Amino acid sequence: MSPSHSTGPHPDDAVTRPPSPSRVPLEHRELWTKAAVGANTYDFDSGRVTPTIYERTTAAALRHDALNLGQGFTDHEGPQWMLETAAAAITDPRRGPGNQYPPGPGLPVLREAVAEDQRRRWDIDLDPASEVLVTTGATEGITAAILAFAAPGTQVLTFEPHYDSYGAVTAIAGAELVGVPLRGPDFRPDVDALEAAVTERTSLILLNTPHNPTGTVFSTEELRRVVDIAQRHDLRIMCDGVYEQLVFDDAAEPHHPILSVPGADEVAVAIGSAGKSFSLTGWKVGWVMGRAELVNQVLGIKQFLSFCSGPAYQWAVAAGLQDDRGFYAENVAGLQAGRDMLHSGLEAAGLRPNRAEAGYFVVADVRGLTDVGDVEFCRMLVEEVGVAAIPVSSLTVQHRANPQDELQNLVRFAFCKRHETIEAAMDRLAERLPAALDRLA
Repeated sequence: MSPSHSTGPHPDDAVTRPPSPSRVPLEHRELWTKAAVGANTYDFDSGRVTPTIYERTTAAALRHDALNLGQGFTDHEGPQWMLETAAAAITDPRRGPGNQYPPGPGLPVLREAVAEDQRRRWDIDLDPASEVLVTTGATEGITAAILAFAAPGTQVLTFEPHYDSYGAVTAIAGAELVGVPLRGPDFRPDVDALEAAVTERTSLILLNTPHNPTGTVFSTEELRRVVDIAQRHDLRIMCDGVYEQLVFDDAAEPHHPILSVPGADEVAVAIGSAGKSFSLTGWKVGWVMGRAELVNQVLGIKQFLSFCSGPAYQWAVAAGLQDDRGFYAENVAGLQAGRDMLHSGLEAAGLRPNRAEAGYFVVADVRGLTDVGDVEFCRMLVEEVGVAAIPVSSLTVQHRANPQDELQNLVRFAFCKRHETIEAAMDRLAERLPAALDRLA
């Protein structure tokens, strides 16, 4: 069919044409539809799948020549020596693992490096042969864990806003994602509300700390209470820790992985990733950690997804984990300075930003500026101000959301960008936002 006769959203459509929402329950039969609804990428008007909110936002930024503070990728490369290590592993047969299939569970050198890193930093004792599983990025580890532990017909709990794959994969598993809101301005987890959401159908809790998009670092006590809930209700926990190396020095709590909590190994697996830690998001090297029995259950799914990931990248990541050569500290310092620059600019523009404790993002409340919701605000921002951001409602269980909920009025801005990019974006806000808001009124 020619483009002029096609229906539904164009693949490049962005926040200017979001998927039409629906308050109907998730009762679709087709698996692709259920996954798309779960990830807020299903357009109910056309019956078609749209790109993710990240892809739509980046496409809109390109189309409107906007500065992209939406999608969470850095605009600079990771350590040069790691790039050279990977390149040598590809081209020099005397160095590295070669270019054929690595072992499905991951190169032994990487699994050993992950285990040693966990022992050195947090005194977590893992057997690299049975308690570390390498995955094609954290997203595959998340996918395999949810499919392993969320039985069809059960409920999966998570704090929201949340990473969009949680909703998609939970739907693929035949389960129902239930969101427990994180409330501003501090976005600390309400563990009592989490336990109140547990029912006889609950099978799994999805945690994410440090949290995307709020940057909250969950405390040891908060994690201990979640582990206690899982033990008492016979639940499993998947804890997504991809931002664990990006914690700022003014965080209210130091980061502690879920597996450092006594008893967590009985109920939890943890997800790690090289992408965020080393600013190498395209390499897609992640891992699952936990007790051998639970990791083996995740392996039962993972080995029939990608089977394995690139051996050269695994080789280079192992070298980075063995010695980051000061990259972590340098990277965190740059990110924290970018956060401060972004926070100040958003505050000066009249928004109400949070002060993220970790990660890549600041979340800002738009209600002090306008009565429109986050989707319409982001459309105006990219088209008229020239700055792209993510509407936080797209990171919620949107098809059941209350339109009046405060999560429908938050916008996510990324500070994992060059400081000159952030500065230019804040200049555009100062210069163009007031007139754009007047036109919006």
